[in-house]
Amino acid sequence: MSGTDVTIAGPDGSFTAYEAGTGPAIVVLQEIFGVNHVMRDICDDLADQGFKAICPDLFWRIEPGIQITDKTEAEWKQAFDLFGKFDIDAGLKDIAATVDYARRAGTGKVGALGYCLGGQLAYLTACRTDADACVGYYGVNIQERLDEAASISSPLMLHIAGKDQFVPPEAQKAVMDGLAGNTHVTIHHYPEQDHAFARVGGEHFDAEAADLANSRTRAFLQEHLS
Repeated sequence: MSGTDVTIAGPDGSFTAYEAGTGPAIVVLQEIFGVNHVMRDICDDLADQGFKAICPDLFWRIEPGIQITDKTEAEWKQAFDLFGKFDIDAGLKDIAATVDYARRAGTGKVGALGYCLGGQLAYLTACRTDADACVGYYGVNIQERLDEAASISSPLMLHIAGKDQFVPPEAQKAVMDGLAGNTHVTIHHYPEQDHAFARVGGEHFDAEAADLANSRTRAFLQEHLS
């Protein structure tokens, strides 16, 4: 299934999003490469599973329409530059606007699903919005925002890569310890996996670990959004 680009009105201006499918809505939160082919494929896959998937362009304030890959050094440099310029709090306002749009466009309940930068954003979406369920894959810098965890009031699932080159062991431990007492949070740890182990075609893609994480995510979202 393939989708289309739509426009969402946010508090600071309008931005585009890739939308596919029908059903309960899932806001898909990008990596540092923009709303690229990988993100669009994830949306199409969710659409095939019976969801409406919506992936907003969160880099629009810096440069609209970013769609780069993880295949060249120049693109990695550009991606990290975008990551450095990205305003998390402004991005969360756009995510909240997308959640509101998704609640109107879908069948009621709304989830969020994010990877890398989007993994941190999925955690913060659980903290700051009324999304019904959130999932984050190998989120970066969550350990710096654990003070917001008390605001989580809906189910959150995090997938943590044990050998994540961008999330050192002490940061992983801080996240797991900091969220251990929160009954809304489920954490899965993959001891032998590196960052982006679920990115199809990526350097650290691991099919077995990705299938396990994705099956857990699918069951979680189906349980809480249907």
